[in-house]
Amino acid sequence: MPARDEHGTPPAARGGPGTPEAVEAELRRHYQPSPHRDGHADPGGDELGYAVPWAERLARVTLTRVADPGDDIMGRALRERGPDAALRAARTGQRLPRAGEGRTESYAARAARADPLADLAAAWKAGARFLCPGDGDWPAQLDDLGAQRPYGLWVRGRPSLRLWALRSVAVVGARTCTDYGAHMAARLGAGLSAAGWAVVSGAAYGIDAVVHRSALAAGGATIGVVASGVDVPYPPGNAQLIGQIAEHGLLIGELPPGDHPTRARFVLRNRVIAALTRGTVVVEARYRSGSLITARRAAALGRVTMGIPGPCTSGLSEGVHELLRADALVVTDAAEVAELVGEIGADLAPARHGPILPRDRLPAPTARVLDALPAHGHADTEDIATAAGATARDTLGRLYELQALGFVERHKGRWTLVRTTRNPTSNRDG
Repeated sequence: MPARDEHGTPPAARGGPGTPEAVEAELRRHYQPSPHRDGHADPGGDELGYAVPWAERLARVTLTRVADPGDDIMGRALRERGPDAALRAARTGQRLPRAGEGRTESYAARAARADPLADLAAAWKAGARFLCPGDGDWPAQLDDLGAQRPYGLWVRGRPSLRLWALRSVAVVGARTCTDYGAHMAARLGAGLSAAGWAVVSGAAYGIDAVVHRSALAAGGATIGVVASGVDVPYPPGNAQLIGQIAEHGLLIGELPPGDHPTRARFVLRNRVIAALTRGTVVVEARYRSGSLITARRAAALGRVTMGIPGPCTSGLSEGVHELLRADALVVTDAAEVAELVGEIGADLAPARHGPILPRDRLPAPTARVLDALPAHGHADTEDIATAAGATARDTLGRLYELQALGFVERHKGRWTLVRTTRNPTSNRDG
C-alpha cells in the first residue's frame, strides 16, 4: 500500500518529486494481492481483492476515459480482443466493427489525453479503488450486461461490494416525490436494512436520498451508484449524504475521478443498478421517468420488478401503475419485497388478514342461527329455525349457546341480538 503523509495522501497523489516510474511502482504495490481483514474488501485481498494483471488494469482504467459507459462497440471489442488489444486499436485509430469515423476519431483523441496513473492516484487520494472484472470483489451479476458490462468500477468505501451485492435490492423513484412517496421509501429503507438487505439507489434527490438516509439511520448497508466520478458529489445538494454513503457504505461509479454526469450517463447508470441487485422497487414515477428505465432493464435481465402503488389521481404514481399493469409485482412493505427477492421459504412475509372477531370462531351451524336473527326487533325460535334451515330443537340449543357467549338475549320467549361492539352482526354491516 502506498506510503501516506499526515493527511493520508500517497506521494503519487501529492505531486512529489517521484518519477512516473516511481509513481507506477507505488501504485502497483497497492494493487498487489495481500490478506484481507474483518470481512472488508481490503485492497489486495486474495478472496475479495485484486487478481487482474497490472497491464489489464491500466488498460481498463484508460478505457473509462476513452469510451462512454455502456458503449456496445467498445464492449464487444473488449470481449473479442481483450482490454490491451481494444485499447491499442482505439489509440492507433483502427476502426472497430460497427464504429463510424467520428467514433473512431473520438476514441483516438480521448486515448491520447488519458493518464491512467493519474486517475488511479486521484482515486486513492479520494479513498477509492478501481475494480476490474476478474477481481475477487467484482460482482459477477454485472456480467449479465454482456457487451454493456462496465469496463471496471471506481469504488469508495471499505465493505465488500461483491458480498453486499449478493443480498441487495434497488429502491428508486421520483426526484420530486410526495410526502407519501418519501414515507414509503423510508419504510422500505429501514425495513430492508433490518432484514439484512443492502439498499441500492442512485444518490439523487427525492426517493433515492430518502432510502439512503433511512438505511444509514437504521445502521444498515447502502450502496450509491452515481453517474459521475466517485469523488464528485452530485447533485451538490446531496454532498453530505454522498459523503456519509462513502464513509459508512459504498459509493460506486463507472466514470473516472473528476468526471461530471450528463443526461445520457444517468440513463446508462441505471443499467448497473438493475444488474447489481436481485430486484428493483419503484416508489413514485411519472410516465417519462428514469426509474422506469431501471425497472424495465431489471425485468429484461430476469430480476424481480416491483412497484409501490399510489393514489390513482397522482401523476407521480402514473408510471408505477403502468409498470404494475405490464410485468411488475405489487409490494407494500419491506417484508413483501424480501419475500419476492429472497430465498424460497426463508424470507416469507407474514400472513396478512383482517382482525379476527368473536363471531369468526363460531361453528358454522351456530353462525347460521346467529345470521338468521333479524337486525332489529325480536323473533321466536320457530321463525329463527326456519330462516336458518334447521330444526327448532337444534336452533334452541344454539340460541342458548349464543346467549351464554353474549351474542343474543331472550325476552318473554323471543330472541334479539345484543348490540355491542363485540357483535358486529347486530349492525349488519358486512
